[in-house]
Amino acid sequence: MTVREALLQGQKLLEDAGISAPRLTAEVLLLHAISHDKATRGEPPPDRAWLYAHSSDELREVWWIHYGRYLHQRIGGKPTQYITGRQEFYGRDFRVTPDVLIPRPETEHLIEAALAHMSGVRRVLDVGAGSGAIAVTLALESKAKVFSSDISLAALRVASENARRLHAEVVFVACDLGSAFAEASFDLVVSNPPYVPDSDRATMQREVRDFEPASALFAGQEGLDVYRRLVPEAARLLCPGGWLVMELGDTSAEPVREMLTSWRDVSIINDLAGLPRVAQAQL
Repeated sequence: MTVREALLQGQKLLEDAGISAPRLTAEVLLLHAISHDKATRGEPPPDRAWLYAHSSDELREVWWIHYGRYLHQRIGGKPTQYITGRQEFYGRDFRVTPDVLIPRPETEHLIEAALAHMSGVRRVLDVGAGSGAIAVTLALESKAKVFSSDISLAALRVASENARRLHAEVVFVACDLGSAFAEASFDLVVSNPPYVPDSDRATMQREVRDFEPASALFAGQEGLDVYRRLVPEAARLLCPGGWLVMELGDTSAEPVREMLTSWRDVSIINDLAGLPRVAQAQL
């Protein structure tokens, strides 16, 4: 079987299983299979152009074995990012595992909002480290000292690895929200908290519901439980005049705005689809 034939066969299997972007997914999985073999022999990983330049090459047996396994996993619902162990975020490559949420492009709006408040900021806290995508990005895009907390030790291991690999100076702390930190110790608090209502569980995509960590997704019947704790916690942690920037769920904008009635300069930022995506407020 040639590389081209393997791609066509993988594409057909994914199409029949109702997997979105079947051609691209087949390419990514085949490249991952080939890269896995090349890495064991100290060779550089191929890119998509390699697939077309070598489309008539015979598929090595080890490539087919790995490729077949990855196709089977994807057809079973496992997200491509968990199969390849990587996801791009803000132009950087992050390692991801089932212990952390897969970073979404929408969260880059949170980064942009946070960076807009970075002038004069010395200390930043990212609540809910996950993969470390937010904390690492802010550390690399600013001169601030960045801290990041998470209750999951497994997530903190992934985040710490990403920080080391991307040469970002971030202090990771295991705690609930910001409970390990003193009052008025930060100039900026950012968070992409769990915000999916428990009632949405049955209708969610299986890739999200069955494979991503529930503790990073669900936040009570209305999806507001963590916001209700995070807003007063941020008020405790922020210095006077400090900013809180949080990602929003599809239905959380107005309830979160109401939680911020005692704050100044409260505003909601929409994403590219026109949906409310980020809430920001000044203490």
